[in-house]
Amino acid sequence: MGKKRFLIIFGFFLTAVVSAGITYGAVKYNEISNISNDPFGKLRSTYQTIKTDYYKDAKTEDLVDGAIRGMLGALEDPYSTYMDTKEAKGFQENISSSFEGIGAEVQESDGAIMIVSPIKGSPAEAAGLKPKDKILKVDNTSVEGMSVNEAIMLIRGEKGSKVKLLVERSGVGELNFTITRDTIPIETVHFEKMDDGIGKIQITKFSESTDKELAKAVSELTKQNVKGFVIDLRQNPGGLLEQAVYMSDLFIAKGKNILQVENKDGSKEVYKAENEDKIDLPVVVVVDEGTASAAEIMAAALHQSAGIPIIGDKTFGKGTIQTTKAFKDGSSVKYTIAKWLTPDGHWIHEKGIKPQYAVSLPEYAKLPYLDPEKTLKEEDSSAEVKVAQQMLQALGYSNVKANGIFDPATKQEVEKFQKENGIAVNGQIGGETTIKMIESLQKKLIENDTQLEEAVNVLKKQLAS
Repeated sequence: MGKKRFLIIFGFFLTAVVSAGITYGAVKYNEISNISNDPFGKLRSTYQTIKTDYYKDAKTEDLVDGAIRGMLGALEDPYSTYMDTKEAKGFQENISSSFEGIGAEVQESDGAIMIVSPIKGSPAEAAGLKPKDKILKVDNTSVEGMSVNEAIMLIRGEKGSKVKLLVERSGVGELNFTITRDTIPIETVHFEKMDDGIGKIQITKFSESTDKELAKAVSELTKQNVKGFVIDLRQNPGGLLEQAVYMSDLFIAKGKNILQVENKDGSKEVYKAENEDKIDLPVVVVVDEGTASAAEIMAAALHQSAGIPIIGDKTFGKGTIQTTKAFKDGSSVKYTIAKWLTPDGHWIHEKGIKPQYAVSLPEYAKLPYLDPEKTLKEEDSSAEVKVAQQMLQALGYSNVKANGIFDPATKQEVEKFQKENGIAVNGQIGGETTIKMIESLQKKLIENDTQLEEAVNVLKKQLAS
């Protein structure tokens, strides 16, 4: 199999009449010449007209960039986009090195900027952003109509700086987030030996060196005499296709399919495993709705070609392949070149992969972020108060009712929480109290990771058989 590099890598009547009259009198209609047999005649003619007749000077670079963006926008493909020099640099950093920002993969979906997945351990994850959250505003600037890269450049910034996001979450409504930017690390594989001799390998992204990191993790855990592996692909937004191929190759017998690539003309290329010495220990894979793209390739390959079970929630569903073409000025275009299919030929685009063991995290894992800079106090009534009450309930403060009203019972439980956690008792939620509530909930979630628990149980059954 020849390995190809792909970078994978959204009074009225009177007023109307008067307005129409003003408009009619202000516009002079002229026919723009066009060469009928030249498909780019209209484009060139429009360019010349703007340069000659437009009432202000128009920069050639801006017009060319706009034309390219327009062509790619006409494809109505959220994964095909034009990137100017700055945007292209940011894209390259995102797949090859660390960068400063909030750590969330985004895409355009039906005209909206949507979270694909927050990167594990990132400020975006800590803040509570979830897959399929739609970003409405960045620092009070609407992102409606923006390209993905334009929105990314607003969201990114220097480490330590803050960015405010207004997002819309299905079934919840609008939510406000204030997130402190940080350095998003280059390391994409994390591993540990768990109880009962099980090795857990968490892959957060598919970047240029992820295959080497995975090989190292497997080697180190093997030296520790682990009996099997849990591959955690949750909240993994994907990345480079070639990395998914290399990494899947470790677990699949030589000659079996890893994926199929369907080209524009309908022809198919089959990528097969080449590794002579595949990993022979039992393996399970954990996924969720933030598992996308290259992560889905690996999950499907391991399941269909190696019989490895999948545990968790249905995955995101991205089944297309992109590549980039760079220009001399540093700008580039990213565009879709093919579909990828599972080893048995299925296209999971916008469908996702259903796990064999459907397991969701506890409901409190879906609670939105509470802004520590905002103070909630007695007699307040808001959606934020309801979220805070739900957090307290999840932490065992059962006398609270999640009704969105900061009543005396809520204040009493807040005071109890503050006292038990060594925080100044004032009965208000904000600052240190909010931060401690979030930290306590995150700790509880780690201790009650139902998806990981099921993965371990499934793996133990394999070991026992």
